Amino acid sequence: MAKPVEIYDTTLRDGSQGEGVNFSVADKLRVAERLDAFGVHYIEGGWPGSNPKDIEFFAQAKRRKFKHAKLAAFGSTRRKGVMVERDDQVRLLLDAGTKVVTIFGKTSMLHVKEVLRCTPDENLGMIGDTVRFLKDHGKTVIYDAEHCFDGWKLDRNYALATWQAAEKAGADMVVLCDTNGGCLPAEVADITRAAIGNLSGKVGIHTHDDIGVGVANALASIEAGACHVQGTINGYGERTGNCNLTSVIPCLQLKMGRACLPATSLRKLKELSQFVDEIANIRHNPRQPWVGASAFAHKGGTHVNAVQKLAASYEHIEPSLVGNERNVLISDLAGRSNIVLKARELGLKLTNDTPELRQILDTIKQREHDGYEYEAAEASLSLLIRGILDHKPELLFSVDAYHVSMRRDTKESVCEATVKVRVGKAVHHTVAEGDGPVNALDGALRSALVKSFPQLKRVTLTDYKVRILDGVAGTGAKTRVLIASTDGKREWGTVGVSENIIEASLQALVDSMEFALLRS
Repeated sequence: MAKPVEIYDTTLRDGSQGEGVNFSVADKLRVAERLDAFGVHYIEGGWPGSNPKDIEFFAQAKRRKFKHAKLAAFGSTRRKGVMVERDDQVRLLLDAGTKVVTIFGKTSMLHVKEVLRCTPDENLGMIGDTVRFLKDHGKTVIYDAEHCFDGWKLDRNYALATWQAAEKAGADMVVLCDTNGGCLPAEVADITRAAIGNLSGKVGIHTHDDIGVGVANALASIEAGACHVQGTINGYGERTGNCNLTSVIPCLQLKMGRACLPATSLRKLKELSQFVDEIANIRHNPRQPWVGASAFAHKGGTHVNAVQKLAASYEHIEPSLVGNERNVLISDLAGRSNIVLKARELGLKLTNDTPELRQILDTIKQREHDGYEYEAAEASLSLLIRGILDHKPELLFSVDAYHVSMRRDTKESVCEATVKVRVGKAVHHTVAEGDGPVNALDGALRSALVKSFPQLKRVTLTDYKVRILDGVAGTGAKTRVLIASTDGKREWGTVGVSENIIEASLQALVDSMEFALLRS
C-alpha cells in the first residue's frame, strides 16, 4: 500500500494573511474544532509572537481537547545576535503550550545577505540553536525551509546546509517551501528528490499558488517522496493564495490512492469548505474544483443527455464522494434532457414523452434570449414549467397596480410604495416605506399578502442583484434582477427582466412569494 500523507492545515495562520480574510479568536476556535473533527493531522493556530489575538487563541485552546489533530504554534528562528534563551518571540512559542512548534528559517543566500543581513554561518546557527532549544523543551519541531526552491536554484550547497542544520539539531520534519509560488511541478519534484536523498528524516511540502500550480506542485512533491503537505481550506493565503487543501485532499485520496483522512471525512469536504467561507464571511466560489456548486454542473444538452444515461460519461467521480451533488443547468444551450432532469430536481413530473416538453424548452430559450437567466433562479424556472404543464393555472394572487415614489422628509429621503393585490375576490391596498424603492415595494407587497397568507411572514430576502444587459442603450437599457429569498429552512432564487428596474424587481418579488406559497 502507498504510504499515507499527513495533512497540515495553516488556514488560521497563513490563510488569515489573505486579502479580505479576518478571523476573530472565536472564529479561530470554531474552525480549529471543525478541522479536528474532519481529521487533519496538524492545525497551525497562529504566530503568538506577532499579535495579541494569536496569544489569546492559544490561551483559550489550552482549555480544549482535540481528538485527532495536533495544534501547532508558528514562529521564526531566533534573531541574529540574540541568544535563543533571550529571544522573546521564541519564548512565546513555548508559552503557547502546544506539543508541536513550527519555525521557519532562511534557505536562500539572497535573503541571508539582503534581508537578514547576517553571515551564512550565523544563519545556520540561528536555525540550529532554535530547533535544539525547542527540542530540549520537549517539542515536536517542524522546520519550514522558507524560499527553499529559489534558494536551491541560487546556491544548492548552502540550501542543503540549512536543511541539514535543522535536521542535525533534531527537527522532526523538514518542509520545503515554495514561498514565492513561482516554481513548476518538474522543478519541485526534482528538488524534493534531492532533499530526500540528502536528509535522513521526513520531508514535507508547502506551496503557494502565484502562477496557478500550487496544488500541482504539492502533488508533484508527494509523488517524489514527500509525506506531509501544508495548505489552507479553499486556498486562502497571501497574494493569490496557498495550496488548496480542498483540492489536494481528494486528489491524494481518490486519484493517487494515498490515505490522508479517516474514511468518513471526505464526504464532509464540501461542508467544511462552505463552513470556513461562512466563518471568514467570504462568498463561496462556485467554480472551486471538487467542492464548488459548478464542479459537477452540466449545461450543454449533449452532456446532459449523456449524463442521464451514464453519469461517468462527463463526471470524473461520483459527486457524493466529496459531499457534492450533480447540478443540471438550464439555459439557451439546454436540450430536452436538461429540462427533464432539472424538473425532477424541482419535484415536477416530466419525462421525455411529456407533450409540453417542446413548449417548455422553446419558452426557456426565448426567455434566455430576452435576458432571463435561470441558473440562479430555480424558483422562477419551477413556476414557468408548472405554468405550462397546468396550461391555465389558477393564480394564488395578482398585482393589479403599484406605485413607487420618493419624498424628502427633513434631511433624508424616504421611499414609499403602494400596492393593490387581488386574492380571489378580496382586494388589498397597502402602503409601505423603505430604505429604497425595492425595499418599500417588498414591504408593501408582503403587507398585502400576509392578510391572506400569514405563512409569508417567515419569508425574507437574503440577496438582491442587478445587471444591466445592454449598456449601449444607456438609461433605457434592459435590466435583470436576481433575488434570493428564504423561509428559514430553504433558500431559493427568482428573476425578473424589464427596461424598468422597479418592474423587474416586482417580477422577481412576485415569483418569490408565489413559490413560497406553493411550497407551503
